[in-house]
Amino acid sequence: MSQRIVVTGTDTGIGKTVFSAGLADLLGANYWKPIQAGLEGETDSQAVARLGSLSADRIVPKLYRPRTPASPYHSAAIDGVRIDADSLDPPNTGECPLVIEGAGGLMVPLSGGTLYADIFERWGLPVVLCASTGLGTINHSLLSIEALRKRQISILGIAFIGERNAETEIAIREIGRVRWLGRLPWLSPLTPDTLQAAFKTSFRADDFKA
Repeated sequence: MSQRIVVTGTDTGIGKTVFSAGLADLLGANYWKPIQAGLEGETDSQAVARLGSLSADRIVPKLYRPRTPASPYHSAAIDGVRIDADSLDPPNTGECPLVIEGAGGLMVPLSGGTLYADIFERWGLPVVLCASTGLGTINHSLLSIEALRKRQISILGIAFIGERNAETEIAIREIGRVRWLGRLPWLSPLTPDTLQAAFKTSFRADDFKA
């Protein structure tokens, strides 16, 4: 079966979707977001297709699409949708790699007492942890690493997003004992070309092999 990588983050809004777009382009991968909460404006799948220059056939359809912009569990409850956590199984994309993007952080609830971290544990797929370089990221990152290790989830490494903060990045890497994959700077303008160029400069495809 093809390479499959889960992209998660330490929090919401740190740039996982932009990172997923760049990673899918770098690896020539398909993209899947199992649950999209909130359908107004550009969805994450549409953003990845645009920024990663992915054709429509490389975007795997979502399983759940509650309309309310909130955490998946809350959004589904408001919209009367029941998320069956047991139905969340990574699709087989043949020989094409697959980038799977979670929502928010590891402890985001999906249904009842089931968290995204529980789903990742069941899948047994390697995870890339995206972390901001801003204030508070040491605490958020180390807690996320601890949660992954508690569930014996393989961590491919940590990818930072934001302005360079060498001291913080070194502290997380050394205390958390995780591999540093690279850092994606904030891009202005953010376009398919600038994202592709930044990824080629900042990351190596070989580093994402389990």
